Amino acid sequence: MQTQILEWIAVNKIEILGSILGILYIFFSIRQSIFTWPTGLVTSALYIIVFFQSKFYADMGLQVYYVGISIYGWYYWVKGKTDTTTNSIPVLKTRKQLWVKLAAVTALIYVAILFVLLKFTDSPVPFMDSLTTALSIVATWMLARKYIEQWLIWIFVDLVSAGLYIYKDLWPTVVLFIVYTVMAVLGYFEWKKDLIQQS
Repeated sequence: MQTQILEWIAVNKIEILGSILGILYIFFSIRQSIFTWPTGLVTSALYIIVFFQSKFYADMGLQVYYVGISIYGWYYWVKGKTDTTTNSIPVLKTRKQLWVKLAAVTALIYVAILFVLLKFTDSPVPFMDSLTTALSIVATWMLARKYIEQWLIWIFVDLVSAGLYIYKDLWPTVVLFIVYTVMAVLGYFEWKKDLIQQS
């Protein structure tokens, strides 16, 4: 039994390390710590490998985006407009005009990814993979800009993603995304406290 466990760990070491770092990434996000971004960058680099091997091509592409947005978020949280009392980027509510733009961008990204997956890959779940990827792209940008509603998008994305990873037997990642869902709920309420204090 112990040998089987050690063999399983050896085979899945990249996914396990990515899962552990992924939990740290969400913890840092909830705390609004600058460590969110370097941790997210390394997590994404590891998951490029995991998703390529599992043929989740849209998710793999998403990890490439995450590497880039981690650099952007890191820069923005250091150099962006800070609240003079806390010396950090303030939490914001998403306005209706921005929601319309984000919905349009999400729809365009979804259609583009779906086209690529249907036409050029052997993805087993192209529709749901495209949906979670499109929403994740938008939600990560919202995290970088500190829009509180990004947590609500993550709750949905994480639950759907957990189901997809069950389908592909990526069990460490299933656990990770269930933890992500719970942490996204906690993150929403933590950021809401800050939003109330700011106003």
